[in-house]
Amino acid sequence: MVTAIDRTQMLHLIEDEEAQIVDVLPEDEYAEHHIPGAVNIPLRQLISETASTLKPNRPVVVYCHDGL
Repeated sequence: MVTAIDRTQMLHLIEDEEAQIVDVLPEDEYAEHHIPGAVNIPLRQLISETASTLKPNRPVVVYCHDGL
């Protein structure tokens, strides 16, 4: 289920529910700047096999911020 959330909700998920953070930018952009602790799964590679590396019992926050 995909749900858009605001910054406050994101911080709650990360801090209180140990959410996993996934940055979907290409590897070179991820290397330049990303949220600390985020894993990189580029959007073009985000398929069931790559998503299976995430822990199913924890929330997942997926973000993309182009132009940082």
